[in-house]
Amino acid sequence: MNQRLRWITLSDNSYGECIVSVAPTARAGEAQFVTLRRRLSPGRWPLWSQPGRVVALVLLVDTLAVLLAALALRTPTTPKDALGFAVLAVGAILHLEAARGIERLREVASEGVAYVNLKAMWNFAAVLLLPPALAVALVAVTYTHCWVRVTRRTPLYRKAFSAATIVLAGAAALLVLAAIDPPTRLGLAEGPVGLLAMLLAATAFWLVNHGLVVGAILLSRPGTRIRTAIGEPSDQLVLAGSIGLGVAIASLMNSESWLVVVLMVSVLALHRAVLVPQFRNAARHDPKTGLANSVFWHEMAGKELERSRRTGVPLGILMIDIDHFKTLNDGHGHLAGDEVLKAVARELQQQMRPYDLAGRFGGEEFVLLLPGVGAGEVGHVAERIRARISGLAVPVLGLDGKASQLDHITVSVGAAVGPADAEELDRLLLAADTALLHAKEAGRNQVVLAPC
Repeated sequence: MNQRLRWITLSDNSYGECIVSVAPTARAGEAQFVTLRRRLSPGRWPLWSQPGRVVALVLLVDTLAVLLAALALRTPTTPKDALGFAVLAVGAILHLEAARGIERLREVASEGVAYVNLKAMWNFAAVLLLPPALAVALVAVTYTHCWVRVTRRTPLYRKAFSAATIVLAGAAALLVLAAIDPPTRLGLAEGPVGLLAMLLAATAFWLVNHGLVVGAILLSRPGTRIRTAIGEPSDQLVLAGSIGLGVAIASLMNSESWLVVVLMVSVLALHRAVLVPQFRNAARHDPKTGLANSVFWHEMAGKELERSRRTGVPLGILMIDIDHFKTLNDGHGHLAGDEVLKAVARELQQQMRPYDLAGRFGGEEFVLLLPGVGAGEVGHVAERIRARISGLAVPVLGLDGKASQLDHITVSVGAAVGPADAEELDRLLLAADTALLHAKEAGRNQVVLAPC
């Protein structure tokens, strides 16, 4: 299982570095080395821009994983173990390469939730089949490959944390197996005892891995609902299925190893089939904020407005614009601006009901669809959202590479209600946009209702 915590995203120029001091005759490789050395400097690590409680959790989990890895190095290995490691490593790499493009979109779109994919099948199979030393090595291989090929621009500490949770989860699973049916792993007793041991080990693996990631999300984003951080129930089914496939892979490699090739082909085909709906979902969302993109939002808003006209139930629309966003970008950099966009998007998601729909219309403008919200309520909803956003404190790295917090973030909001203000979507959006313009002209950081 791979989880994306989505705290801070930094690009190569995020530290405000300049290498013009390098002599013009210096080779490009030397300049790149200078930049890399600066980026690897501990004082510049993006981890330090996180809240103290998040830093403490990350360091604790990473330290425990390193200690377990050191203990695992004492376990002996055989040539057969090395062959099993090679098979699992090749399978995991081919698996990710086959779905690399889709996985990149899915991970970007999974904002503020534990990101789930099928890597758990390979790592759980290693827990069951390999000595601890090689199981830890497989975690390192799979997560390094994923970081390089899928999420290279993601700060390394996130992938390290995810890998560390897998190491701890694998240790928990082994402890459960040893307690119920020592001392072997796949040599479990037949019947109910063996089944119980495997089920409990899989549960321990899931609880430790998923629990640590969800905990990190909750600590990094106070106010996030636990249900939101956990993710969709369908994601948990995918995770359960991947752990089950891990058991199947380990069992085949332990008995009829040549059948693993057949299983690998089946897994790749099933993964592609499972990810088609995920890919469609990713195509409907803005990759930076995880909100609906303008095309999908228009499609759904048109259907809701048609239902509103048919049933007589009102439909509220909010147009939300971040105040002085260009000044923020110019003063703190575009990466800081991106973090503000993500923070505002997360707050919108927190304030939404399950059947509301938030979208990004480009730049710093957002739109919120509120089925069943009429003229008497839309202003209260808009004011609550405005007040919540004004209380945000967003951790960022400035142009000088130093960590800071941006507060005093404000938004202007224009609100309209259909079909009272307009019976066509374009006209309803125009009414909300006109109200937004009046809010900005009146001094910003306020709500204006249409007609204005």
